[in-house]
Amino acid sequence: MNSEASASSPRTVDEQQDLAFDRLLQYLKEARGFDFTGYKRTSLMRRVSHQMQSVSLTGYDEYRDYLELHPEEFTTLFNTVLINVTSFFRDAEAWAYLRSDLLPTLLEQKGTAPIRIWSAGCATGEEAYTLAMCLSEALGLDRAREQVKIYATDVDEEALAEARLATFHERQLRNVPRDLVDRYFESSGQRYTLVKELRRMVIFGRNDLVQDAPISHIDLLLCRNTLMYFNAETQAGIVRRLHFALENTGVLFLGKAEMLLTHSSVFLPIDLKRRFFRKVVIPNVRTERSLVIGGAAGFGQPDRHDYQNRLRQEALNANPVAQVVLDAEGRMLSSNQRASALFGLTARENGRPLQDLEISYRPVELRSPIGQAQAERRPVWLRDIEWTRGTTSTWLDIQVSPLLDDDGAVLGTSVYFADVSRAHQLQDELEFAHRQLETAYEELQSTNEELETTNEELQSTVEELETTNEELQSTNEELETMNEELQSMNDELQSTNTELRERTDEVSGLNNFLEMVLTAIQAGIIVVNHDLQVQVWNSRAEELWGLRQEEAVGQHLLNLDIGLPVEHLRPLIRQAQAEADGQASSVLDAVNRRGRSIQVTIAVSALKKTDAQPAGVLIVMTEQN
Repeated sequence: MNSEASASSPRTVDEQQDLAFDRLLQYLKEARGFDFTGYKRTSLMRRVSHQMQSVSLTGYDEYRDYLELHPEEFTTLFNTVLINVTSFFRDAEAWAYLRSDLLPTLLEQKGTAPIRIWSAGCATGEEAYTLAMCLSEALGLDRAREQVKIYATDVDEEALAEARLATFHERQLRNVPRDLVDRYFESSGQRYTLVKELRRMVIFGRNDLVQDAPISHIDLLLCRNTLMYFNAETQAGIVRRLHFALENTGVLFLGKAEMLLTHSSVFLPIDLKRRFFRKVVIPNVRTERSLVIGGAAGFGQPDRHDYQNRLRQEALNANPVAQVVLDAEGRMLSSNQRASALFGLTARENGRPLQDLEISYRPVELRSPIGQAQAERRPVWLRDIEWTRGTTSTWLDIQVSPLLDDDGAVLGTSVYFADVSRAHQLQDELEFAHRQLETAYEELQSTNEELETTNEELQSTVEELETTNEELQSTNEELETMNEELQSMNDELQSTNTELRERTDEVSGLNNFLEMVLTAIQAGIIVVNHDLQVQVWNSRAEELWGLRQEEAVGQHLLNLDIGLPVEHLRPLIRQAQAEADGQASSVLDAVNRRGRSIQVTIAVSALKKTDAQPAGVLIVMTEQN
């Protein structure tokens, strides 16, 4: 009863949130091909939640529906999740060590051979271009262009597009020495563009470190502050790919939050403080099995020299693998001695259609593989085919290979029958040996139980220390991640602040220009809005009526206590707003600020918005002489 009740109990809120988040990640993978399941979950949830708040959503399922309705939101979400924080010469001490110690050694080892460098997780390309500058300084720009290839990859297509432009704001070059800026950048105002010769050294492309194959034969690999975003399992897979990418003498350059303490079997530190590692060379013996049959392409073609025909046939007979050759119509042209012994073929079968021969269906049906090989122009393998003759079983690997001329036309087909019975026998013997080994191991295990008890206690202590170390490393990576998030937000705020400062300067300039224009006009100017509140009161209006600008602006026009009978302005304003040309004028008696009676010509012009809606009026007051 208890177990049934527990199984049917509703999920907690946290479990429901986790399931909803998993559904969102699955949708992102299916819709856009981004697999975020290997990222650290807490950091990923924090960044996704931050983006959800910007569109006023709280549930992951709601946000998934929002993405379906607003495809443009994908770009904003990926920019939030894939924190593209980078800079030129980031961690200057590490770059100084690279330039002074590691690059000279690398260049000495390579001599005049090509140098291949990979910047993985390059973001907007600053570090890839930093490498290009360092190598140009060491080799000279012309030689570096010929000898060096820098591959810069990232999963963020938008960041790669920005990197390809190679154009940066002045503040992005704050870490670049002034002499390098003058040598490798062309300035245009506050924007700096990398010179074309240096730009061509860097090749940008999309590469997902989690899923895609790595670039191979790399001499120097930069992967800085990228591993820290992934969980331990995904990190291990990426580290294996980086190990494969590097040459045996290759160097790995990581970020300051990444130490590879749990991957000492594949990378050892050159300088742990500055995060440089060398590849541990692991012996890897590769075996390749191929079947080479000389002169197969010449079958079916006339030859006037019997000696050459005999030589081809003897070479065919000498092959230890059974071989049958067919022409383009499926007739058997020849077979070697091994095939004759294995299938009982004789010279009488030469020229007969394959379907009339027993070999076409025994030990396996061959007509379909032959058709497939000819149609696809590639070999077709049939593995582990069992052929029983009486009480004896033979195991065969069969390869069907099309024979093509220089133009790709099918001349015929060659079928190879490799006897792998001995391999199967060895496999059975190996399994028997494994079973005996397991029995011996169980006996040994029973004998060593007491020793293992002590060993387990020691292992437990070691595991606790490793767990503590991993927790500290994880905390360090999380702090570095949050630091880069803050840095990204700070860059955005600086950019916004710069734009606001420029807009403020523009508005200030316009206000100064307008003030000069209003001061230069030898007439009193009043501008009121739709509610007749004073917006502009120029210096000539101050001289006429003795009311300062700060006393008039913001006041209702008809409430002003001046020598002008303002109550007569209302009908003029209404007339101007009613007229098609928006104009009205009149001459009014008034008293100026000195108490002298004067006559003032009043010209009223209606102000309208772009949609013809009234926005206020302009009142021009000219004293008559």
